[in-house]
Amino acid sequence: MANITAYKGRSIKDPPFISWLISSPKAAWIWLVLRVWLGYQWIEASLHKIDNPAWTQTGEALKGFWSNIVVVPAEGRPPIAFDWYRGFIQSLLDAEAYTWFAPFVAYGELLVGIALILGAFTGMAAFFGAFMNWNFMMAGSASTNPLMFIIALGLILAWKVSGYIGLDYFLLQWIGTPWREEGTAENPPD
Repeated sequence: MANITAYKGRSIKDPPFISWLISSPKAAWIWLVLRVWLGYQWIEASLHKIDNPAWTQTGEALKGFWSNIVVVPAEGRPPIAFDWYRGFIQSLLDAEAYTWFAPFVAYGELLVGIALILGAFTGMAAFFGAFMNWNFMMAGSASTNPLMFIIALGLILAWKVSGYIGLDYFLLQWIGTPWREEGTAENPPD
């Protein structure tokens, strides 16, 4: 993290613990535990779907879920709090998108889980997991989604070290990063 120059030239420094947590390789052990737990949760969720033909073949399971959440009850609160999101889900239902979207969700959860456990492109895998969690929460399904979302956000913020004990140790060095500092041996100035 970097210092920010604020009003009247004052420098605002990052809190030392947060800076250590998201940039120190020593913090990778904390992220390893959280990353593997989160990956296991995604794999566990996907296996229940992949073994079910209503998810992977017909999409009927997702159709049933979407059909239930778009209903606005006469009394009480609807599962979806935002009308725009309800309209979005209804448009997916009308287009029968559940036929291709259900397997996409099932196998997407599996891929996110595998990537997190292996520590491969951890920041991106956590982003896609957080995006799925966000959509589940928007659909009114709380369950473990808020906790998983928070952990995924941490993994995204600590992307440089969250996969340090994993394949990212090799992958990030191999692919390099387009935002390397100018003037280094790896990225000389133009």
